[in-house]
Amino acid sequence: MTIFEKIIAREIPARIVYETDEFLAFHDVNPQAPVHVLIVPKHVIPRIAAASADDAALLGRMLVASGEVAKKLGVAESGYRLVINNGPDAGETVPHLHMHLLGGRDLTWPPG
Repeated sequence: MTIFEKIIAREIPARIVYETDEFLAFHDVNPQAPVHVLIVPKHVIPRIAAASADDAALLGRMLVASGEVAKKLGVAESGYRLVINNGPDAGETVPHLHMHLLGGRDLTWPPG
């Protein structure tokens, strides 16, 4: 079981900011910006490269919900970044697809 599965099962506490039947959004324990939330599907998809056509609707709903999360956290107007890492070279540390929502400061480009 990944740490995200344990958070979803409420075995590990998290500061949850948004939840649906399909996914959960909670504050990252190691924030890289003043607002750093992870949006995680409850159905395990190991990484974006492992997603299938059957996952497309869920992933679309996660993207749409990111706007609601950004509004709730006060960064929708000033701007925010969505990041999905795929594989160790990209910084993936948990094999459970998740989207980072970062905001609350000027985010430089390119990242990394």
